[in-house]
This record gives sequence, structure tokens and C-alpha cells, in this order.
Amino acid sequence: MKRRDFLNGLMVGAAALGTSAALHPIRAWSQDNAAKPPASPRALSVGYRTININRRSARVFGLIQPDGKSGLTLEAGTEFDVALSSVIDEPTLIHWHGLTPPWAADGVPDNPAALLQPTETRRYTFPVGAGGTHWMHAHTLQEQNLLAAPLIVRTADDLKRDEQEVVVLLHDFSFLPAEELLAKLKGNVAPGAMPMDHGSMQGMAGMQHVMPANDMSGMAMPGTSAMDLNDIDYDAYLANDRTLDDPEVVRVDKGGRVRLRIINGATATVFTIDTGRLSGELVAVDGQGVQAVTGTSFPVAMGQRLDIRLSLPKEGGAFPVLALREGAAERTGVVLATAGADVRGIPVAGETKGPVLGLELEQRLRPVSPLAYRAADRRFGLSLTGDMAAYSWGIDGADGLVVKRGERIEVAIRNMSMMAHPMHLHGHHFQITAINGTPLAGAVRDTVLVPPMASVTVAFDADNPGRWPLHCHHLYHMATGMMAYVTYDGMG
Repeated sequence: MKRRDFLNGLMVGAAALGTSAALHPIRAWSQDNAAKPPASPRALSVGYRTININRRSARVFGLIQPDGKSGLTLEAGTEFDVALSSVIDEPTLIHWHGLTPPWAADGVPDNPAALLQPTETRRYTFPVGAGGTHWMHAHTLQEQNLLAAPLIVRTADDLKRDEQEVVVLLHDFSFLPAEELLAKLKGNVAPGAMPMDHGSMQGMAGMQHVMPANDMSGMAMPGTSAMDLNDIDYDAYLANDRTLDDPEVVRVDKGGRVRLRIINGATATVFTIDTGRLSGELVAVDGQGVQAVTGTSFPVAMGQRLDIRLSLPKEGGAFPVLALREGAAERTGVVLATAGADVRGIPVAGETKGPVLGLELEQRLRPVSPLAYRAADRRFGLSLTGDMAAYSWGIDGADGLVVKRGERIEVAIRNMSMMAHPMHLHGHHFQITAINGTPLAGAVRDTVLVPPMASVTVAFDADNPGRWPLHCHHLYHMATGMMAYVTYDGMG
């Protein structure tokens, strides 16, 4: 798929473009798994919601069950059997981020499935997998307008544990439409409108890089420009649809245990989770178990998830769990509070800027269930590139990403731009096998952050035939070219 075609697919969600006669419904269940789908699917609807942000009402999207609950909670080892319907007035499609469905059910427009049309219902049936904290979202610009929701798969051990589950979906929000945000990033603004001010400077290897004039934070390397941390200053940063000046207050038990399931559903914002007075144990990333890492500060890039276990003191109290915007003072979060606790207001802007994310935690993570050891059958090298002045991003070396079923694949990803890129592979889980050229037996994930001038190597087993996107989970980087495909031999 050419960049122009892909961008057009993204713009459908925001601009409600017409539908080609070639689009048609698909059977999204895997013929390998069952001759016919089970009898009673779960109903899930793409619809509209109204929420209040900064004392203004905003019409946003939602993924809602018939009882009004957002998202889905399923049991590991069962079938994902969902009837997805749409009551919005534009085409859409949903990606099941973290699951490994058959390719036909993946949820990327025309790869291979057509967009879901208004009033259409489409059924998806495939094995749900082993469990974990996942999410679902539009693979169009509609994601910016909160078309995302949690997708939690609980294991038998999860159900046995004496701990309270708290799911937190983070997002960044703008009152401007996504296509207008993208036009400003590209400098294509309407007459009289204020363009985003980017002061240009020369980047690595002759690449033109620009830094927003209002954000000169970051570290410069000899001969290169400083890091560009944030493309967009949003109107609000949300945790479960609420800002920090009116946060969700979750009632918890004195002396109890809490399992935070944190999902960074933001389109262009990286956060650091700050558990404050409570020391946390990081026990899973991207729905995959890791050997526990103790701390109070945990980075999470767009598309990534964290499971953090907290133990509350017997005397109780109010305990904010904050998400700090990278390189900026803004923050969001929720408050855990026991009965009778004094819950006080928390400023939206902190006194210090959020940390700049690197790979320090990634280097420490070790998986509970690593990939079986074997040598790679095929190796690839990719370079992430960008032109900030034109706001165009790309992946060099991606044209030959062809694999065969049964192979162990290794992909080395080097970031030659001055923005970090959370790279997500559909349809598979991969293991981090090297950081900056140093081998390690790192975490199993589906999304990994690659900071500027850094490299990360991942390995996965080619066990799910299709043409699978490998892309940056910064929505506007993906929309302007930072997307490739891992294609199984014979499916190109």
C-alpha cells in the first residue's frame, strides 16, 4: 500500500469520505479454528458520547457494550466472539491491539478488510489468547477523538488473586479535529489561521529537523539537534475521560492490594506513571508477564500497557496515581482513596516537567515466559527517518520484509530521527533481544519505544500468516509514512 493510499484510509475516519464499490463485508473468523462461529456473540457498538472537558462539552466516540460499559473484559483461553456494530455516520474499523487474530480480523482498513459502514454489524471470532492488559482502537484518525477502549483478558490466576483491579486508559484530547491537527503539523493551514511554530535546525545525516518553538527541552548530541519531545500541545490530558482537576476517585480497601492496568491510548503523548507514596511492582508490560520490578516511576509510550501491583497501608488514605507528560508540566491521573480519606484537589500542571523517556527500564525487564531459544532464520535492518519541516516520516529498508511461516525473525530498528518512536507489530508478540547492539533476554511485547539515535532489536516467530503492519504508534507519524508491513511469502 502506498503512503498516499494509507493516508487516505486514515482520513476517512475524520472527514467521512465516501466508500468505494469494492468495499464489502468480510467473514472475520478463522476457518482454521472453527467451521462456524459460536451461537451468542458479545455485542459491542461504535457510537457517540458526550463528555465534559475544561468546563466544555465534547462529542467523542466510544466502544460501548449494551449495558453502557466501555470496552470488553474476557477470559483467557476462550473465544473472542464479538458482534461489532456501528451507529456513527461515517465508516470505521477497530484494531484489537495486543491480541493475535487471523489477518482478516486485524482491523486495518483494506488490509484486508473493508471499513465497517454505518449501521453495519460484523462478527469476529477467534481464540482470545493467554490473557493480559490490551486495548482496542480505530486504525484511522478517529482514534484522536477517543475511539478507543480497554480490552482486558483475565487469566484463572487473575480471578483467584485477592486484589482489586483498576483499569486506567490515558488519552490526549483536542477540541480541534484530527485532520486540522495534521494540517497544522504539515504547515497546511487555512488563511488567517495560526500555524504551529517550528524553528528549524539541521539534524543527523542531513535530515531536516525542527523543534517546536515552545518546547526546547531535551538533550543535544554533538553535531545534532536537540530532541523534539512533543508535536502537539493538547487541550487536555485524560485518565478514564477525566482531567486531573476532576479526577476519577476509585474506592479501595485499607491494607488491600490493587492491580493497576494502565493503557497509554494517547495518539501523540508519552507519559511516566508516578505512584507517589506507594511503591509499586511492575509485573507485566503489553499484557506479558515480567519479573517484578519495584519502584514509583514507570514509563509508558503510546500503545504500551503496564500492570503495576500496589499494596495499600493499613491506615488508609488518598493516593494519587499520576501520568506525567514527557518534558512538560501537564499531568493527569486517578486517585485511589479508602473510606473517609481526605481527597484534595491536584493541580493539572506540576512543579517540574515529566521525565524524558529512555531505555533504562527496558534494559532491566526480564520476561516470565521468554521465546524458546533458537537462531534467527532471517534478519532485517530498518532505519526510522523523518523530515520535520515537511512533517513526513518513513522506514528505510522495509521493502523486503518478507518472511516464511515457521521462521524465527529478527528485526533491528535504528532511529535516525530526533523524535522517539513507539514501534508496534500487529499479529505477533516479539522479544527484545538487543538494545544499542548489546544482547539481552528482554521483555516480550508488541510495542517498543525506540528513542532518538538508539537501536532496538526484536525477535518473533512467524506463526500467523498475513500482511502485518509494523508502524509507529504516534498517530501522525504513522499517518505521514512511518508504516511498513511484515508480509508472509505468497501474500504480497
